[in-house]
Amino acid sequence: MRMFFISLFIISLMLILFIILPIINMLLNPGDVTGALMDRDVIDSLLVSLYAASTATLIALFFGIPLGYLLARYDFKGKDFVEAIVDLPMAIPHSVVGIMILSFFCNNPINIFNNFGAYIVDNFWGIVVVMLFVGVPFMVNSVRDGFLMVDEELEHVSRTLGASQIKTFFNISLPLIYNNVMSGSILTFARGISEVGAILIVAYFPKTMPVLILERFNNFGLTASKPIAVIMILVSIAIFALLRLVRRK
Repeated sequence: MRMFFISLFIISLMLILFIILPIINMLLNPGDVTGALMDRDVIDSLLVSLYAASTATLIALFFGIPLGYLLARYDFKGKDFVEAIVDLPMAIPHSVVGIMILSFFCNNPINIFNNFGAYIVDNFWGIVVVMLFVGVPFMVNSVRDGFLMVDEELEHVSRTLGASQIKTFFNISLPLIYNNVMSGSILTFARGISEVGAILIVAYFPKTMPVLILERFNNFGLTASKPIAVIMILVSIAIFALLRLVRRK
């Protein structure tokens, strides 16, 4: 029994070190972070990233919760197909996502959304669309799993006591999956704020933080890009720590 625990501990420790050591190395050798914080482009890109990721997360909440409830509570033909479609963005390469979105809004054969191309190409809303596309699977799956864990008998009791289905949903079902909603929001936000490949294709401007980091690395090398990357790491850690704290409470 002890050897089994030691084996699990060693394997787990190796994985944790694999994740944490590069982060520690960056934080111990941050470069000129003060200079980066004085760079207006860095601050602007950070604000764009935070605002766009927050907007995409709110939209994912609005659409993801109903879909998650539908997938958890109802059986219908094509349900497996719908779930596969929801998961599909996680499997598509980032650059392909950008090309798909750009083609759909600017050059689709139906000509319905072609006029919207001007609103996403090199536009803030293009960034939001990309972040929403890549992040919504995490929201839907997290919410669906939460509803699956809620005992349907609680909803039935609420209905027998006179509550409508909508009232039961908002007063019984939804509060019980608070942690799942928070987890889905954290994952959606994280996936959105870290996206770079698809955003480069759809909306290079206004620049997000990952796009600016890549641009500085390509043009000026590691010295210029490392301080901005450190700022991104610190901001991400602070945001996720705050969200985890809110979830725990």
